Amino acid sequence: MQKQIQQQIERIMAKGATYVDARWYPLDETSSLTMWNGNLKSAHTNRESGIGVRVLYQGAWGFCASSETSDLAVVFEKALENARAAAERVTFPVRLAEKDSIQASFESPCRVDPFGVPLTERVAFLSRLDELMAQAGVEQRMASMDLMRKQIIFLDSEGSQIEKRITEVFGGLRVSGRDAQGGMQVRTFRLNRRGETRGWESFDPDFFAQQAERIVRELNELRTAENCPKEDRSVILLPGIMFLQTHETIGHALELDRILGYELAFAGGSFVTLDDFGKLRYGSEKLTARADGTLINSPGSFGYDDDGVPTQNTVLIDRGILVGAITGRQMVEEANARAHRTIFNGSGGANRATAFYRVPIERMTNINIDPGQDGTLEDIVQATERGIILDGDRSWSIGSNREQFHFATEIGWMVEDGRVTGVVKNATYKGATVPFWNSLSAVGDASTWSVQFVDNCGKGQPNQIMQLGHGVPVCRFDNVRIGE
Repeated sequence: MQKQIQQQIERIMAKGATYVDARWYPLDETSSLTMWNGNLKSAHTNRESGIGVRVLYQGAWGFCASSETSDLAVVFEKALENARAAAERVTFPVRLAEKDSIQASFESPCRVDPFGVPLTERVAFLSRLDELMAQAGVEQRMASMDLMRKQIIFLDSEGSQIEKRITEVFGGLRVSGRDAQGGMQVRTFRLNRRGETRGWESFDPDFFAQQAERIVRELNELRTAENCPKEDRSVILLPGIMFLQTHETIGHALELDRILGYELAFAGGSFVTLDDFGKLRYGSEKLTARADGTLINSPGSFGYDDDGVPTQNTVLIDRGILVGAITGRQMVEEANARAHRTIFNGSGGANRATAFYRVPIERMTNINIDPGQDGTLEDIVQATERGIILDGDRSWSIGSNREQFHFATEIGWMVEDGRVTGVVKNATYKGATVPFWNSLSAVGDASTWSVQFVDNCGKGQPNQIMQLGHGVPVCRFDNVRIGE
């Protein structure tokens, strides 16, 4: 099959194409289970395979995909035909940044193949967790498990041949119950980084049991708690909400295609301009953020992107100053041309597609915040006069250009004079992106840093759902409006 693909690439290049690549998926499989109030609500498995072909002709892309691979010539010819049609209307001819020709492979670390675990054992695991959550005060309870695996073989006209075998596991728990006023309160847990592998071993029964006990306890504390006050305070964000803050106001804001205006019709743009790189004080000096696709155990680590570029550890914000973006081969060339200066020295290895039938676009790898020097959570609390600790993402609202936000969290703990004084419910906070990050006054040390998994990041038109991670520490921001 690879030989046939290579022959087709050479044939299309001989017809005048300037670049051709193909992504062949021999296997792309998912399996999902959901247990709801003791009943197996859903058990879903999906398996597909196919090939996606991109052709660059006179500065324009053509794309074609098919699950039928018996006649590859038809797929490649259609991609060329689409590129020729697009070339008649192209306004900014596509150029690709230089890259090396690579022959390589990548396999995500996995000790026990989750797809090899019998369905009965997977269901039994969720059933045990459901029983642990079936406690007083819990009206609705859910346990879920999502497994993914795919094999991707990439070939291009520049001589690259890359094979990737990726396994991902996601799991979650959710409990909800009514408070004294009849409002529904919620506590959740999502599987986050456990060790250095991504297989069935991630579903540690003792660890999940501890999380089940914790979220039930915290739910019952919420059911009798007072409402979050409406006032300005320091907010201390735990990783369970800090990941969302990073995702929405750094990650999406720094995708280069958004900055260039390519997402405006669907998912919105970015307040960042090309002139901001190297100048904009995005946050305080305590903020260093990076797109790190080299992190061993995270869905945002995939070895090589869908341009055939190795994933990288790219600094986005250096001690508060904006210096980088989430990039692929095409957009860096366009950005440099538009800016009339070199902002980006090549691709950041962040161009990828959710499936063989979608075109690659800039997507987050692992958008991380470096741990700081302000100690543990307890140290930060002790150094806070009037604050609130927040955790859990309940809802979010984002400005169309990521310039402002409003987040509702699951739970808050009030802090007075360096002490935690109690739980509050319906806790929210809001702000404008740049002033908020500039109010960053404390960043926890490595003991507070954890990788939070995201399995449902949406972007593109048609929509593409992607998986990634955020390594984030506990962070404190000052003078933030809460409770509205």
